[in-house]
Amino acid sequence: QVQLVESGGGLVQAGGSLRLSCAASGRTFNTAVMGWFRQARGKDREFVAAITWSGDNTNFADSVKGRFTISRDNAKNTVYLQMNSLKPEDTAVYYCAADRSYYNTYAHPFAGGYDYWGQGTQVTVSS
Repeated sequence: QVQLVESGGGLVQAGGSLRLSCAASGRTFNTAVMGWFRQARGKDREFVAAITWSGDNTNFADSVKGRFTISRDNAKNTVYLQMNSLKPEDTAVYYCAADRSYYNTYAHPFAGGYDYWGQGTQVTVSS
């Protein structure tokens, strides 16, 4: 059974940092694109960041560029989202996702292109 399990969410003050982790099990995602999405209450799910299998290519939403970084450790089948300079508008449930691709060099931002999803972790940024 394939599982993606997010962790690291919580409550933080504006300007603070959090590091989210997404641990995959049930199969290896070392060849896949992995991404982070978020959904704020009352809003649609939106793309945050993505990373290709090698880590060489990344992609970020304009709203998080310069503040968030994405990385992965294929030996641990884990992807990370480092979030710095957090703002109240970053408050959302953050979801990890993985596709079924092999060695794709484009860190795509399209939710429909991801096949596996985690249950999400809540991030709340207070002002």
